[in-house]
Amino acid sequence: MDFLTLFVLYLCFVLLLTALLCLCSGRKESFLARSVSRASQALSMVIPPQLQRVTHRVTHRALHRLFHTRSCLFVVLHVALQAAVFGEYTWEVFGYCWELQFPLLVLLLPYLLLAGNLSCFTLCSRANPGIITKANHASLVKVYAYDGVMFQRGNVCPTCTLEKPARSKHCSVCRACVQRFDHHCVWLNTCVGAGTARWFLLYLLSLAGTATALAAITATLLLHLGLLSRARHGTYRDAQGQERPVDFPVLVQHLFLTFPRIVFMLGFVILLTLILGGYSSFTLYLAFTNQTTNEWYKSRRFGGSHLSSQPHHRKLVYKNIYSKGIWRNLKEIFRPPTALESKKKT
Repeated sequence: MDFLTLFVLYLCFVLLLTALLCLCSGRKESFLARSVSRASQALSMVIPPQLQRVTHRVTHRALHRLFHTRSCLFVVLHVALQAAVFGEYTWEVFGYCWELQFPLLVLLLPYLLLAGNLSCFTLCSRANPGIITKANHASLVKVYAYDGVMFQRGNVCPTCTLEKPARSKHCSVCRACVQRFDHHCVWLNTCVGAGTARWFLLYLLSLAGTATALAAITATLLLHLGLLSRARHGTYRDAQGQERPVDFPVLVQHLFLTFPRIVFMLGFVILLTLILGGYSSFTLYLAFTNQTTNEWYKSRRFGGSHLSSQPHHRKLVYKNIYSKGIWRNLKEIFRPPTALESKKKT
């Protein structure tokens, strides 16, 4: 089954590449940079020192420019991938589904989700994520209370020379402190903060829904084509020359040889659905518990998450004081609080 081996290798390659890009997104020291550094150490025994210095300099600059400076490269890649997938869906899948009399609303669903996704993408990438300036600093410092563990009063950002409001963080890529900082998203070329959290959540959910719809329609099409194919009732000769009835792997190989682009597209969108589904679930968990990615990551240092724990040997213990119940937490995502509202509540 050479085809199945090739297809599995293809799926693994796409999954590895996508996971690698996700790991590199918004990290101060990216997974890719660490991997390149370790690989260069292993190859240092066979590469001449002069070539090592040149290679290290070029690689370091390229990785820094790619992941630590604002760039439209990933935005262009994002749009190109969507264009490629929807181009294949339009010219191949939609036509066959129309001939098989699939419901029109089902066929148009991916386009509707794409329209919503592009709208959220545009709003998220163009909106102010919550940049902290000298003009709005006094009001933003009163929005959230300091928990005394993760966010302490009096900490000054060495770059912005402003006292850090609770739940804020300085983004080295955007070169500014961001209110309720979550992470810097290279796919949007901006930070996810108080001003863009709602659009990012909707963008992510619509993207996962688009991938799921494409995968479901394409898989249904191939299933119909397999059932309608005469090959499933036929026979074939194996390597020993014996005649055998067509089984499922042989039928899949037949569909691949007949519709190779559709099968490869299906493999890609299935992996995308799994990755986006997992990431969407994690993002929803953060929204339900009123945490940011930055806070969740930092809370690991204190041995806790959104739950409180008992102090041990006077160690600092993190407790999420910002969670107010699922519905109020979601409301805060879509309608960020202001200093005025914080005063009224207190």
